Amino acid sequence: MKSRITAVLALVVAAGALPYGLGSYTIHVVDIALIYALLAIGMGLAMGISGQINLAQVAFFGVGAYCVAILTTNNGYGFWAAAVLAVLATVVTGLFVGIPALRMQSHYLGIVTLGLALGFINWITNADISGGADGISGVPVPTLPGIDLSSEYLYYYLEAVVFGLGLVFGLFVVHTSLGRRLRAMRDDALAAGATGAEIPLLRMTAFVLASLYGGLAGILYAGLIRYVAPETFSLGNMFILLAMVIIGGRRSLVGCVVGAIGLTLVREWLSDFSTYAQLGYGAVVVLMVVFAPTGLAGVPARLRDLYRRRFGRTSDDRAELRPFTPYTPGPEPSQDGPLLQVAEVSKDFRGLRALDEVSLTVDAGEIRGIVGPNGSGKTTLFNVVSGFYRASAGTVRFAGADTTRARPYALSLAGVARTFQNLRLFGQLTVRENILVALDRTRTYTIWQYALWQPGVIRRERRLRGAAQSVLERYGLVDFAEAAPASLPYGIQRRIEIARAMATRPRLLLLDEPAAGLNGEEVQQLVRIVRSIRDSGTTVVLIEHNMGLVMSLCEKITVLSSGKVIAEGTPAEVVAAPEVIEAYLGDSDLSELGMSAPPSAERPSPAKEATS
Repeated sequence: MKSRITAVLALVVAAGALPYGLGSYTIHVVDIALIYALLAIGMGLAMGISGQINLAQVAFFGVGAYCVAILTTNNGYGFWAAAVLAVLATVVTGLFVGIPALRMQSHYLGIVTLGLALGFINWITNADISGGADGISGVPVPTLPGIDLSSEYLYYYLEAVVFGLGLVFGLFVVHTSLGRRLRAMRDDALAAGATGAEIPLLRMTAFVLASLYGGLAGILYAGLIRYVAPETFSLGNMFILLAMVIIGGRRSLVGCVVGAIGLTLVREWLSDFSTYAQLGYGAVVVLMVVFAPTGLAGVPARLRDLYRRRFGRTSDDRAELRPFTPYTPGPEPSQDGPLLQVAEVSKDFRGLRALDEVSLTVDAGEIRGIVGPNGSGKTTLFNVVSGFYRASAGTVRFAGADTTRARPYALSLAGVARTFQNLRLFGQLTVRENILVALDRTRTYTIWQYALWQPGVIRRERRLRGAAQSVLERYGLVDFAEAAPASLPYGIQRRIEIARAMATRPRLLLLDEPAAGLNGEEVQQLVRIVRSIRDSGTTVVLIEHNMGLVMSLCEKITVLSSGKVIAEGTPAEVVAAPEVIEAYLGDSDLSELGMSAPPSAERPSPAKEATS
């Protein structure tokens, strides 16, 4: 910690002394570099941290600059009053640009945001209010008492302060609860929604943050150059900014800054060879994407991993999975009526009926098993109950409320948690951060605290970290807290996913094939964990193909086949049902469970059929 503080202080001192050793042209280049660094931070927050492809950053830059220019030259506003209005206008623009992110992702979102940027460039090139292709000149210099900001040396200090505050704020966001949710959304939006992250609002938040930094950069640019014109906000500069972020490392704000400052300086050095320089930037970007997708910021980690693989050393050499600590048994459920009711639910996929009038009632405090052949609709049923699919017909009620049309994050906040058939852990977050994402039950609208009440955010962060440590200790995961989940054995990853689901403090836990891929000892540990979870007051519904586990663990079993419920009851009643034996189990499977087919399920021999 002391070494980090020392390094930061050294950087501050160096930044303060920098102008004294530079000429007038060089300080101008440094001023431009700081502006691009602010732009890169905003783009990094949207693309690298949040996973939202944003090719409209140059439009946010232009909105900030043009608002200041228009308000000061045409409407008589002072620079700082115009700057405040410019920030507001840019944030509103960010909300507008973020709307497509609610309906589309991936390259589709990139195409839409690029189209919006093109629309902005076309407008400022042709509109009278923006000065057309000639732009707007005569923007006044910002004023500060006793400081002549017409000097680019003194203007550098204004930029340095804004840049420093912007970087600190960005890092604060990334390393606290909002940033973790944004990173979780980037890694797996479905799993993030299942832990209570309000994905639509988070996507809008990502664009608002990007627009805020773009607006600040535009304001500083207008005050520095005192002239704005369309060529500054061209697509060429948009792709240069994209190159800065990719080369520096889009998942690291510091990397984005290094890429922005470095490429700005290189551009100036190669200004006499602009055509070849453009080709060079493109080649470097391609090479970085192929050989170093995490950019310059990811090089140290890649070198460490290479060293560990070369010498056979890992940080988890002495780590071990510790025993699970059972929950303290809770009181008997007191809820009147069932906890979960599924009434005649059907789900169609373009003519294919995956669920056909499925009805299911689960009481509080129960461990319910859902079994059936592959393709029988088990996971589809879970997806309908947890809000990932919307039922084509029928209703779902949880704790007495109609949740048929509820979104996953709303159901999570109401007390429904789930795991997935295929592991969906947040791969770029540590095990501790996976747990922290689930523990955080605050709503996205509380992000106002980041701007107005940072101490409240810090206090909440301390509480969350204390609670995360308790979850890690209960599930025996302390030794793996700082590891990436993908680097751990499969059985440990399964336990992490259950721990993450339970960190949301659910009333209903949906386990989708939790024993898949586990060995015999791990299955026995799973049985103990599930029983302890139920004893603590959480109702459990699980899908499982391990029939020995289902028969020994579940008080009641529902059997699906071809999207329909064909049997329901206790384990003994289910295995006695002829429909189950015919559709799913078979006599050979019964013998594997150590159970023989009951008399009612025996099929007559050919001789008996002939005499009957």
